[in-house]
Amino acid sequence: MDYRNAGVDIEAGYKSVELMKEHIKKTMRQEVLTGIGGFSGAFSMERFKTMEKPTLVSGTDGVGTKLKLAFLMDRHDTVGIDCVAMCVNDIACAGGEPLFFLDYIACGKNYPEKIAAIVSGVAEGCAQSGAALIGGETAEMPGFYPEDEYDLAGFAVGIVDEKELITGEELAPGDVLVGMASSGVHSNGFSLVRKVFDMTRESLDTYYDELGKTLGETLLAPTKIYVKALRMVKEAGVRIRGCSHITGGGFYENVPRMLKDGVQAVIEKNSYPIPPIFPLMAAKGQIEEKMMYNTYNMGIGMVLAVSPDDVEKTMAAVREAGETPYVIGRIEAGDKGVVLC
Repeated sequence: MDYRNAGVDIEAGYKSVELMKEHIKKTMRQEVLTGIGGFSGAFSMERFKTMEKPTLVSGTDGVGTKLKLAFLMDRHDTVGIDCVAMCVNDIACAGGEPLFFLDYIACGKNYPEKIAAIVSGVAEGCAQSGAALIGGETAEMPGFYPEDEYDLAGFAVGIVDEKELITGEELAPGDVLVGMASSGVHSNGFSLVRKVFDMTRESLDTYYDELGKTLGETLLAPTKIYVKALRMVKEAGVRIRGCSHITGGGFYENVPRMLKDGVQAVIEKNSYPIPPIFPLMAAKGQIEEKMMYNTYNMGIGMVLAVSPDDVEKTMAAVREAGETPYVIGRIEAGDKGVVLC
């Protein structure tokens, strides 16, 4: 009896590491002091000594049941982008710069090429956000996961000068809400998605005219990473007064998280185009409008609150970063919360 007979292939683990190294190299930053394969990753903080009060910010998340679609479609090179996005967007939402990322992959059986494909997506997400992929873990867990399934999660660490933290305390009535377009469902609400649509390869391969592509392609589209856009808004001289990453819980849960007491966010639902996947889901699943806005991003992945004087600079910076901005509402005096009208 040996470890291989127990279901864990050590040699496959070695091969996975070798295959993923080419992807990891693309994410390196000059502050990284260690290579892949050690017991930990080291990252120099020397460059940040000039900050008045350097403050670490962190985020952790997973891809969730969106992975079930990746299994059915046998496509594993985009879910890593989702994993990174869910973490680094939260860091950027606080005003931080993502520095490094670590992933955790747990699988029933280690297929090196599949693991390398997953990590290629993680590396792409890191490249988009400027974070170094400095380590991770691949755990082969036979008997815990089916052989052809896996889970993917990770965490990121970033930095911000304390005076530049986005806390919402500077919000004032009259501030303008600017939303950035999402790429679709992103990586939340897939337990409901999987109830609305048949989760079969035939269903996912079905082409919808209103989507302009297959259902599977639409649903598997990776989460937008907004790090560059937020950085360029900051570099344009705009002070972001509040910021909300629209993830699980949609508008009703996430927008209030950026507000201080005594102000409310008023969002106009007709101020931007809603991607067709959302009305398709609502109709097919007979989902009430409020539940849609309480579950999904409905086409807006990030919301910023800025002074009315900074709206044009903000919109220009977001466009320059390659994202699509919309003026979607305003801040008003009132009970803390969000009003959709």
